[in-house]
Amino acid sequence: MLNYRLQDDVAVAQLDDGKANAVGFAFIEAVNIALDNAVKEAKAIAFFGRPGRFCAGFDLSVVRQPGPEAARLSQLGGAMMKRIYTHPQPVVIGCTGHALAAGALFLLAGDTRVGATGNFKIGLNETAIGLGLPAWALALVDDRISKRHHTAAVIQSEIYDPMGAVDAGYLDTVVEPDDIMDETIRHAQHLTELPTEQYGRTKNDLRVSFASRM
Repeated sequence: MLNYRLQDDVAVAQLDDGKANAVGFAFIEAVNIALDNAVKEAKAIAFFGRPGRFCAGFDLSVVRQPGPEAARLSQLGGAMMKRIYTHPQPVVIGCTGHALAAGALFLLAGDTRVGATGNFKIGLNETAIGLGLPAWALALVDDRISKRHHTAAVIQSEIYDPMGAVDAGYLDTVVEPDDIMDETIRHAQHLTELPTEQYGRTKNDLRVSFASRM
C-alpha cells in the first residue's frame, strides 16, 4: 500500500493498492505512517497515487454496508483529511490520475497540488451516486474550492479534467504524466527552504477556523 522513501529533505510517499486506490482502513493507516515518518525525518512530504489513478474515493464495499464499520471508516477518513490539512510541514500532492470523491478531498487537504495531464476525472461525485458530504468535507470545500464552482462542484457533482480542476481549485498546476514525480518533488524541495516552524504556525493560523469545523 505504501512505498516510502526520503529524497534529500522530502518524504516521498506513494500509495498503491494495485487497484483503484480506494480509501479503506489500510489506505488510512499508510497515510498516517507516512505523516509520522515525515515529521521525524523530513522537512516536507510529497504524496503520489498509482499511475492513472490517484484515489477512487472511499471503499464503497464498506461505506454502503449498514453497521459500525461504515461510520468508523468515515470518521477515520475525516481525521486523516484533517491531519493532512493541518500537517505542520509542506504537503505537496502529485495527482497521478483520477481523483474522485475522497480522492478529490485528499487534493483539497494538500498545500500544493500538481496534476498529470490526460483524460482524467477529478471531482466530488457524491450527489450523483446518492451520498452526502460530511461536515468535515464541506469545511475543506469552503476553504479550497473556488466560490464560482461551489454549486457545480459540490451540489451538482461536476467532474473536471485536470485543466478544469485547476480553475475549480482542486489543483494548482498540471504537467505531463512523465514529469509528475519530478515536478512534485521539485515543488516540495522548494518549500523546504522556508522556515519549518513558521510554515506550520502560519498554516495553522490561516486554517484554524476550517480545521475547527472539521
